[in-house]
Amino acid sequence: MLAVAAGLAMAAAFPTMDLWWLAPVGVAALSVAVLGARARLAAGLGLLAGLAFFLPTLSWTGIYVGHLPWFALATTEALYVAVMCLLTALVQRPLLAGRLRPLAYAVVPLMWVLQEWARSSVPFGGFPWARLAFSQADSPLVHLAAYAGAPGVTAAVAAVGVLLHAAGSALWRTFRPVPGPPAYRLLGVGLTACALVPALASPLLRPPTEGRPVRVLAVQGNVPKAGLDFNAQRRKVLDNHVQATLRAIPSLGGTPPSLVVWPENASDIDPLRNPDAGAEIRLTTDAVGAPLLLGAVLDEPSPDVSNASLLYRPGGGAPERYIKQHPVPFAEYIPYRSFFRHFSDKVDLVAADFAAGDRPGAFRIEDSGHPYWAIPTICFEVAYDDLMRTAAMQPGKRENVLVVQTNNATFGRTAESEQQFAISRLRAVEHGRSVVHISTVGVSGFIAPDGTVSHKTSLFTAAAELGTPVVRSSVTVSDRIGDLPEYLALGLAAAIAALALWQRRRPARVVAPTPEKEDLVVV
Repeated sequence: MLAVAAGLAMAAAFPTMDLWWLAPVGVAALSVAVLGARARLAAGLGLLAGLAFFLPTLSWTGIYVGHLPWFALATTEALYVAVMCLLTALVQRPLLAGRLRPLAYAVVPLMWVLQEWARSSVPFGGFPWARLAFSQADSPLVHLAAYAGAPGVTAAVAAVGVLLHAAGSALWRTFRPVPGPPAYRLLGVGLTACALVPALASPLLRPPTEGRPVRVLAVQGNVPKAGLDFNAQRRKVLDNHVQATLRAIPSLGGTPPSLVVWPENASDIDPLRNPDAGAEIRLTTDAVGAPLLLGAVLDEPSPDVSNASLLYRPGGGAPERYIKQHPVPFAEYIPYRSFFRHFSDKVDLVAADFAAGDRPGAFRIEDSGHPYWAIPTICFEVAYDDLMRTAAMQPGKRENVLVVQTNNATFGRTAESEQQFAISRLRAVEHGRSVVHISTVGVSGFIAPDGTVSHKTSLFTAAAELGTPVVRSSVTVSDRIGDLPEYLALGLAAAIAALALWQRRRPARVVAPTPEKEDLVVV
């Protein structure tokens, strides 16, 4: 029951329930359930917690393709939690029997970081959705992202959770009907205070938001209908974005923006090969008088296709491009198609696989003689630490604004849109950059470098919002240290595991009870 409650609490921390404070409570409940358990029992408890966590959190993955892919993904993700709990139990049990008991608690945040690192990497490049850090966009802990990235926020959430566990355990022992030192009461109060320190100190770490404002028009054109066949009327989707952009021109006050941004899949008709689509985009670009960055599907390299960001400039010329580097397995390409067809014929909905790009993108945008760079990221790429860091920190292009182009039409009115928007908010803090988050159907908005939001749109509405994100070039501590938090967690976990192995192999000596010492002492 504790394990299931832990998973449900962590699920409730994510949008759209947004009870972020339940994330450390969920960690604490799972820590209580696993502490002292044998390895196989701990793995079973971890699997239960993982299923209770991922089944509701990832329910949007089955909205149009059925229950099997949803259950398969949720179970795969839950297995990582099961392995994490198994390894945690193997390390904790020897430590609990000796003088190294505090390390039994310390291993929990490290294991959470390593578990999320593993499932963000394998298989097929990993699936880093629903990390503890991504539930904290409205939490004071989000400011830690500027110093230790998403892994640091996850570690802080897990640390608060395990401190709550330790504090509760210490307080409980003061009321047990067995002799116990009165210091446990003070220890419980002290540990509770320690658990609150990160939450209280984090606002003092609020990242700076100053920078040069630039005018950006973000256009959410909407689609004829939600679902996997939203692009059955591909021309209508393109027309929606054209019309929404043209309607916004009078509101610009005669001054064109520095950049117009359309979302992923704004043109599923290849504008490089379809003259009508290309002409419509160019006419819009010239009418607004600003570069237009849009998401398009290109019929290349044959027989594959490409998910691209294209930049059209007024006055003509071939568009510049960025190709998505991390196509989503089972959504944009099907690995081992013939094998997985045995489980679901939905794999054939992906008629052509998307090819992967081989470099980050950057578009130079002129703004009254002060150029800056627009850095494109397409859809789920925003969830990958290394892709975002590499893109934001390109040499010579650090004076930039991050642009997240996505299409949420395939997930209907589920929590997916808000979950992705929360990830973009954490990325803004992590890299100290403004983010223009634009979707075909919402939610869209402008995100400041401290994670605050303006001009946020609703789902399945047409909107064109003129914002003033700031351009910044400074480098955060998180970007300077890169993957160091994960490697540090790995090193510390290995050191604690070595101590646990040493503790297990120490010979035990039983001391006979005496009038002064009524308990058996294991040395």
